[in-house]
Amino acid sequence: MAAVELKNVAKSYDGKIPIIHGIDLEIKDGEFVVFVGPSGCGKSTLLRMIAGLETISSGELRIGGDKVNDKPPRARDIAMVFQDYALYPHKSLYDNMAFGLRLRKTPEDEIKKRVMDAARLLRIDHMLERKPAALSGGQRQRVAIGRAIVRQPKVFLFDEPLSNLDAQLRQEMRSEIKRLHERLGATMIYVTHDQVEAMTLADRIAVLSAGHKMQYDTPDAIYNRPAALFVAGFTGAPPMNLVDATVSGGQADVGAGIRVALPPALAGKSGPGKLGVRPENLRLAPEAGDITVPAQVSLLEPLGSETLVSLKLGASEVIARLAASFREPPGTTVNLHLNPAHLHLFDPQSGVALA
Repeated sequence: MAAVELKNVAKSYDGKIPIIHGIDLEIKDGEFVVFVGPSGCGKSTLLRMIAGLETISSGELRIGGDKVNDKPPRARDIAMVFQDYALYPHKSLYDNMAFGLRLRKTPEDEIKKRVMDAARLLRIDHMLERKPAALSGGQRQRVAIGRAIVRQPKVFLFDEPLSNLDAQLRQEMRSEIKRLHERLGATMIYVTHDQVEAMTLADRIAVLSAGHKMQYDTPDAIYNRPAALFVAGFTGAPPMNLVDATVSGGQADVGAGIRVALPPALAGKSGPGKLGVRPENLRLAPEAGDITVPAQVSLLEPLGSETLVSLKLGASEVIARLAASFREPPGTTVNLHLNPAHLHLFDPQSGVALA
């Protein structure tokens, strides 16, 4: 296994169209890092640059301490799992997993050992004689992962491997990949647009937007201490509520005469801002330290275990994650309770978190 280091790595086409803007990342040996962001943010391009499938316009990429900018993919000792499985339809599962090793002239007894070990790990050892057409989507993805495992590479790369699966199968495979990382202790870099996948899998997450690194931190820090407006609005399901506010005197005016007390760390701020609060931090039952603000119900979305409630708060609309039993009809005014400690404030121009 190996660490991966990106130093001011950039990518542009024809020297004119910038795609990746000088990204610095340090991925530790054995770490599981996820690149996450919306479509077109550059996450797959960045992964392909690490794999050697895209050239690096400037900057430096190191794998295991060695500079690999100019090395071809086969010389980087990486294994990549693609979104579309990329299996040979005419070959058995065994031969699909063994193919890369045979190209490298690996002895057949060593190939058999590696394939069987990987197949047992992925629980597909009972179907190695089948062809890909006889498998489900999840089983095909296990074969693709197994083909990567038998290589015993320094780094595993995953390019949105679960996006072709249905929701339930995606959840099952997500768990399998997490267990696989725990067993192998391998360095893994994983690309997804699904922030739930990112939160559940990663040791650290790199949030990307338009080719820029917005934040690189643990899932807990990304969720609870977003460094930028984009990160706050992208993570969470539903994401953080972001409300236009005017800040002065330790309070935020959110319109309609409603003023919200800010935590002490933000007491000295003044001027326009974006006030952020997570849906689960808006409550109906008061707790110690809470402040109370009136809000009007506009929409209910019952989810069985809970109800998402859209409410008019001042001049903006917010979503609260409330109990499943909440059934107040639209138009009802309720008292929302929130703790200033759970509030975030962002500069509306730069998008940077204020603290």
